[in-house]
Amino acid sequence: MNAREPVKHNPNQPRTIAITGGKGGVGKTSVALNLALTLARQDNRVLLLDGDTDLANVSIMVGLYPRKTLANVMAGECRLEDIILETDYGLHIVPGASGVQECMDMGPTESLRILRALYNLENRYDYVITDTAAGLQAAGLHMIAATELACMVVTPDPASLTDAFSLIKVLRRRGYNRIPSILVNMAQGASQARSVFQRLDAAAQRHLGISLHYMGGIWRDETLRQSVLNQKPVALLPVSDPSCRQFHTLADMLDVRLSQLPRRKAGIAAYWHKVSKRGSESPLKTVTKPEPETESEAHTLKDRCLQAVGEIESVFNAGPIDPMLRYEAFTRLFALLGSTLDSDAVEIVQTGLGSFQWESLSPERKNHLAIHLRELADQISPLERKAEPAEPPQSLLREPFYDRISFGEQDRLVRVLKEQPADISLDQLLRSLSGNDQGGSR
Repeated sequence: MNAREPVKHNPNQPRTIAITGGKGGVGKTSVALNLALTLARQDNRVLLLDGDTDLANVSIMVGLYPRKTLANVMAGECRLEDIILETDYGLHIVPGASGVQECMDMGPTESLRILRALYNLENRYDYVITDTAAGLQAAGLHMIAATELACMVVTPDPASLTDAFSLIKVLRRRGYNRIPSILVNMAQGASQARSVFQRLDAAAQRHLGISLHYMGGIWRDETLRQSVLNQKPVALLPVSDPSCRQFHTLADMLDVRLSQLPRRKAGIAAYWHKVSKRGSESPLKTVTKPEPETESEAHTLKDRCLQAVGEIESVFNAGPIDPMLRYEAFTRLFALLGSTLDSDAVEIVQTGLGSFQWESLSPERKNHLAIHLRELADQISPLERKAEPAEPPQSLLREPFYDRISFGEQDRLVRVLKEQPADISLDQLLRSLSGNDQGGSR
């Protein structure tokens, strides 16, 4: 159902939050929706922008199926107000908000029309929450940069932490200087959530020189899982319910964090307006990669890449593949990736390694792979090894004994010693002892 237009106007800029994550499957959309509903339940005016690439992901979780999205607004088929959906507690949802990225490719007049409508819309709310696209795509990075607070959702899964770290690193390298807040989802309890955060924070401190902010944790429970299947978010349950109460705790922690941050003078629409005007010189400096010379060439190159990836997927999903064929295909792909070992290639390798299901390996294969990776790591960055102390001479390790083979019986040795002149050298003495009775008699 379409929403009624909000009548109140907020003279101040709304607080803008991006709910993001380094990979899919971390529960990002569920967190965004339940947090938005909780804030709306507390008598706040909340707008939820569904910026995921699946367009209607958020609305489906509340049982709404939009007929039109932002793409229809950009095509001039309807107004922005016409696509807004309203759900419980007056929460408003804009489906297909990822389409705002396309404003960069529109003419100045058309893009200004869309962004002005978004500007007028967002200023009517107390909170604007964006459910961003996962990963390192330009649209998702811009959605993070457009808000004053990025809440990054991670899980105890090591791959989630690897992808989150890659996302933070890309943001830092491309001009994003604010400190992300980390929310640990699907945790077994407070102790595990804190431990997961500390692992990510330690990596950020060690490699990026920053300390992250801990937003808290959302515990794994059956109620939350069933709520997604039933299209009934836990934020609609009584506040006394543990699953619902933890989102009220999250809302409180969010307000505490926002109180520590200065209000931004410009909102989401203003940011996108700057991006559309400046192009490659946008506030997030190098998010957008240089495109080929013409738009048709850009689309052709993109289509060819996607088609090639699709072909590989279809071949490998068709059935068992000959090991040598698989070896040949991926060896060539890795060779292509390694032909230009820039920072992007390194991130692709890191993210790819993090996505493997290592736990499925047998202990023998794990050990074999670990040895290989250690050798590879030593090739990339050899460690300085301390010189091991030389092994003591073997003679110092052996018990003293008399060598009868070289010097004969002891009584012979005594007799020979008595027969030798007093001024004989030690070398001459030893030669006479081992000389098979030469130089002495029995």
